Amino acid sequence: MPEVKPSIAQYYHEQTKYDPETIGSKNHQLDWENQPIPFKEYKFGTTIDLKPYLQEKINQEKYSQEGEDLSNLLVCSYGLTDKILTIMGNYYLRTAPSAGGLYPAEVYLISRGTPLLPTGLYNYQAKTHSLLKFWDHRIWPELQNACFWHPALENTKLAIAITAIFYRSAWRYKDRAYRRIFLDTGHLLGNIELASAFSNYRAHLIGGFNDRAINQILYLDHQQEQAIAIVALANLLDIQQNLSNWQTALPSGTQTDYSMIPDGELLKYLHEATHINSHSPKVPAWKTREILEHPEDIYNFPFCKKVSTVTPSISWGKDLEGLKKTILKRRSTRAYTGEAIALNELLAVLDFTYQPHHYINQELDNNPDYFDLSLIETFIAVSGVDGLEAGCYYYAPMAQELRQIRFKNFREQLCFLCLGQNLGRDAAVVLFHTADLKKAVGKYGDRVYRYLHADAGHLGQRLNLAAIYLGLGVSGIGGFFDDYVNEVLGIPIDEAVVYITTLGCPQ
Repeated sequence: MPEVKPSIAQYYHEQTKYDPETIGSKNHQLDWENQPIPFKEYKFGTTIDLKPYLQEKINQEKYSQEGEDLSNLLVCSYGLTDKILTIMGNYYLRTAPSAGGLYPAEVYLISRGTPLLPTGLYNYQAKTHSLLKFWDHRIWPELQNACFWHPALENTKLAIAITAIFYRSAWRYKDRAYRRIFLDTGHLLGNIELASAFSNYRAHLIGGFNDRAINQILYLDHQQEQAIAIVALANLLDIQQNLSNWQTALPSGTQTDYSMIPDGELLKYLHEATHINSHSPKVPAWKTREILEHPEDIYNFPFCKKVSTVTPSISWGKDLEGLKKTILKRRSTRAYTGEAIALNELLAVLDFTYQPHHYINQELDNNPDYFDLSLIETFIAVSGVDGLEAGCYYYAPMAQELRQIRFKNFREQLCFLCLGQNLGRDAAVVLFHTADLKKAVGKYGDRVYRYLHADAGHLGQRLNLAAIYLGLGVSGIGGFFDDYVNEVLGIPIDEAVVYITTLGCPQ
């Protein structure tokens, strides 16, 4: 009986793994003459300046509250936070981290018609913190149809569309850029979720949509740029937009009939294979999240040491002012001292990331939208935490405990696993987000590869913000020796590493 080929998502994952014996052959010289520009420009359109709404005192026009809320949401989600002059020109930093500072995502607003934003399409111009209106016709019914009439779009009047300009990331990371693009999207989604809380919005995530239709609605050159996520923005000041939490993800097909795909073509091939279109099977009725299966702690290793992670929650201050300031000042750490962090600091970071229901009294969303967290597992390599033995632990979020699976200090091995980066060696803690790819593809088809990386990036952004607020250093790592992680740390072989986050004392 012939062996069943892996799906294209599994094939892509295998083909883009880093291995110490072959990584040198994957290096390539960067084409500096064709370095991508991380801002999209339009030759025509009407500009709405959002900067005045960031001021404490603005005139009381009919749309001043909407302008203030929308301005805060966008600047905290994807706005510029600094400009650095380099020999290659100005380098801009944003509130959401991006691998290599390449920022492949573009943010669009689709308006059904509001006092501030008449019906039409808008591109968020981060460089000037403004919205550029490039289309002024009614397209909300087309958006609803493309999203298979998702209930979150029934009463809302604004939606965010996130796209990816693939070359921005592929310029440096080639085919493996697809992983990083969706991790970056997850960072952005994390910011949108959290910033909504102090901007009078509730973000409803939609990952199941007709890709070709959304690309056409946004007038995208699909050879260069494609839609990757939709977010319906419910205005919490309008009682009709106080909506239930709905299912976010739909399956695509699972492709196993493919030939050898040459290097440089794999990213595009995978993305096209994960499309949902008009020829896909009929979409079932969207379900509310209350009746969906909840994540479970799947690993309960026998005889392992267990440590409770129950801890007081982080206080973000009045009106979440501490959270907003942290989003705006966040930076990825470039080096750690190697010193230990306190156990209560690690537990507080885990609490904020994985226990959002603990923060309902601070008016944060107690059940934020992800695609499917039941597919993501977390393993933690501890090198320097006061009061916690060094080793590798499985984090069980439902039981709120760490379960030790290896008894060893892995500092030097972590440096190797992170492609020789000292961040891995000198961090106090290294967190690994993993997923069983075969199981995930069985549930959602090849499109699940998008969902897994976006969810891991979303969790990673919550880790980032909690760590920065507590005075810790934090940095995400998307490049690692995939297979060696499982072997060295004792992570079950079926768990593919999706993302790494390092925590420690910053230099």
